[in-house]
Amino acid sequence: MLPTLRILSVLALAAAGLLAGCEESNRYVPPPPPQVAVANPLRMNVTAYLEETGTLAAVNTVDLVARIPGFVTAIEYTDGALVKKGAPLFVIEPEPYKAKLDQAIAQEDAAKAQLANSQAEFDRQADLVKRQVSTQANYDKALAQRDTDKANLEQAQANTEVARINYGYTQVLAPFDGIVTARLVSVGEYVGANNTPTKLATIVQVDPIWVNFNINEQDVQRIRAERAKMGLTSNDVSNIPVEIGLQTDTGYPYKGHLDYAAPTLAPGTGTLAVRGILNNPNAALLPGYYVRIRVPGSGQERLLVPDVAIGADQGGRYVLVINADNVVEQRKIEAGRQVGPMRVILQGLKPDDRVIVDGLLRAVPGQKVDPKVETLKAPSQS
Repeated sequence: MLPTLRILSVLALAAAGLLAGCEESNRYVPPPPPQVAVANPLRMNVTAYLEETGTLAAVNTVDLVARIPGFVTAIEYTDGALVKKGAPLFVIEPEPYKAKLDQAIAQEDAAKAQLANSQAEFDRQADLVKRQVSTQANYDKALAQRDTDKANLEQAQANTEVARINYGYTQVLAPFDGIVTARLVSVGEYVGANNTPTKLATIVQVDPIWVNFNINEQDVQRIRAERAKMGLTSNDVSNIPVEIGLQTDTGYPYKGHLDYAAPTLAPGTGTLAVRGILNNPNAALLPGYYVRIRVPGSGQERLLVPDVAIGADQGGRYVLVINADNVVEQRKIEAGRQVGPMRVILQGLKPDDRVIVDGLLRAVPGQKVDPKVETLKAPSQS
């Protein structure tokens, strides 16, 4: 019986030892802090841009009209064609007007001959009167005839000029380089009836092209202050560049300059009307397009962080930073424009803040992290 008790005691002690060993091996060991990448905000001189939206408009738009009555005998262009200044577009029955011009020229030549004859007679009478061979009455008659023929010549010359102008109207020419709309008349149609101009088509100049937009009062005051610092006057408006981009463009590929700013703000909207002008040799820009606009201003030193490091919630935008104890904190910020992959931070950060730029999913506010320091690279401002 005794040996059996001893065996049971030994087994009990062995079991207790095993249990104690299991407790030691299952003790909880906390994991190491998650590793994240941090960087100080990049300090960089950033160009301040005024960004607006606006519309494109043609520099010149003209309705082509028939200024004389007659039948359309030819249409010299294709609907929608880009034509050069002076190119013939419509021909309106030139023969009658050519005949009237020839008739006027003939009458002018006859008037010249008549004036030459009366001038010779006047000179003869003037010489005879001087020698007291002819009477004053003959002199006065020759003078009156000379002056009458001179007036007739001037009238004939005016008639010739009118006939020449009307003959010129038989060809409707392009007043400038531009795109001509679809014709509104057909060959053989009578136009200009009752001396009323008939609209034939419209020509639109697309190179160069205007961009119109409006600036609010606060931006106007800021721009005027910057312009004063730079020593620019209102006459230097053409020295201010303007860049535009279509809705399908990346960035602002089209460059030009401002050419007009209204002298007063519109009282109803409190905005200033501004206009830029851009070269458009390939007609990539068309009047009526809705475009994005930016006008570069002066440079200013700013803090930038990667755009991917910025989060947003109901309170606005924020970044995650770590304090001196490597504990994550959420910092509210005011973000500005994007520069490449970076974003300007207007308020909320200091140059020595350590911003989490990678590993954001592993960073929880209030918890400790293992930071790995990185250096941000300056982006291009183009």
